[in-house]
Amino acid sequence: MSWVDNVMMSVDMADSANVEALSEWLRADAPRRTAPQVHGVGFLELLTSPETNQWGGWKHPECEVWAGALNHADLDALRQRVFETPWREPNMVQLLVMDQEEGYFRMWMIRDNELRQFAPLQPNEGDKAFYLD
Repeated sequence: MSWVDNVMMSVDMADSANVEALSEWLRADAPRRTAPQVHGVGFLELLTSPETNQWGGWKHPECEVWAGALNHADLDALRQRVFETPWREPNMVQLLVMDQEEGYFRMWMIRDNELRQFAPLQPNEGDKAFYLD
């Protein structure tokens, strides 16, 4: 049985190597939520590459977006890894995660040397978006 987490990241183009390293960590070393001794939960692919751009429109995107469907990912470990990564542009990092059975993404950003969640607590809260302590 699987447990799927949909993950997207938007980063500055200067941080491509950091996302590639994060993707390799997810593939080979990331712990699983139910079996921390088992490693590897999936990987991220670049959706906005000039060669394989998956976005609509006539122009090339001016950002990098990476995405993947992870299996049994320890989301606390993922968030910690994202926070500890030496990003060149940390304020540009956006981590979006939709855990299985949630039906919507939650977003984390690095602000004031913390990884903070910016998202509604529940999907039916309308257009209100706020910072969660």
